[in-house]
Amino acid sequence: MRLAAETNLSEILTVENSPILFGCRTGLCGTCMVEVEVMSGTLPPPEPDEAETLRMLCPGNTKARLTCQLKLKADIKLEPIKS
Repeated sequence: MRLAAETNLSEILTVENSPILFGCRTGLCGTCMVEVEVMSGTLPPPEPDEAETLRMLCPGNTKARLTCQLKLKADIKLEPIKS
């Protein structure tokens, strides 16, 4: 699916009935955590609240992001976090 730059993924994925679940939508609960593969372009680093949540829930996984916090700036591929 092609989306415009700066699109908030949580809004689009909710409308599209995505299998990605959302809880708080503020970057604190981690419900919407996925692994992001950047296909082209770059993503900005996580903001401090998202980074703290990722450190607690998925330490060391540099591809982990919270979809509720991502604003599109690159072509990406989302994958569930592998246990």
